[in-house]
Amino acid sequence: MRIGELARRTGVPVPSIKYYTREGMLPPGERISPNQVQYAASHIRRLKLIRALTEVGGLSIAAAAEVLAGIDSPGTTPQGMLGTAQSAVSKVAAERGTDEMWERAEREVAELVRRHDWAVRPENPGWRTLVQVVVAYHELDQSELLGLLDRYAQAAGSLAAAELAAFDGVPSLDAQIEGAVLGTVLGDTAMAALRRIAQEDVARRVRERSQTL
Repeated sequence: MRIGELARRTGVPVPSIKYYTREGMLPPGERISPNQVQYAASHIRRLKLIRALTEVGGLSIAAAAEVLAGIDSPGTTPQGMLGTAQSAVSKVAAERGTDEMWERAEREVAELVRRHDWAVRPENPGWRTLVQVVVAYHELDQSELLGLLDRYAQAAGSLAAAELAAFDGVPSLDAQIEGAVLGTVLGDTAMAALRRIAQEDVARRVRERSQTL
């Protein structure tokens, strides 16, 4: 197919397709004449993946490019791509609070990890993000939210086990790698969406119960 058809079938404008190609995010098409380039079904899938990562998953172009480079690297494994995808979705803000607050939050996160018997390192992208959350909770005296972290951890542990188990029946390594990426990037988006939906339902039930008292 020509680039115009590729644009029509994916909803990605021609200038964006050319940009993704220049940035190495999209493999170039096959040049069949000096003025004609042909694209294949694999280009459609890659553009759909780019749109999923950026438009649904909310990744920046730079973060999406890093993830795609990892997918394309020889010897990539699903486990290795988890780290790349985690780094892409983890938001690292400027350090806030005093050194004492930061050290306290570090200890609390480490203790949380020990309570749940997780074999993880402080270098995990999520570790620093969680420390920042704990610091913010302490700054704002949100002890109730701090008390929910074990509930979050229980849900996260169960979900992580289910996500990795889902890859067991996938025969293609490429599909496993793509699944690891989408499970991490879009999984964050899906969990946030489901939580908002659940919050509305719970709030409605609480309101209805209060009205009957």
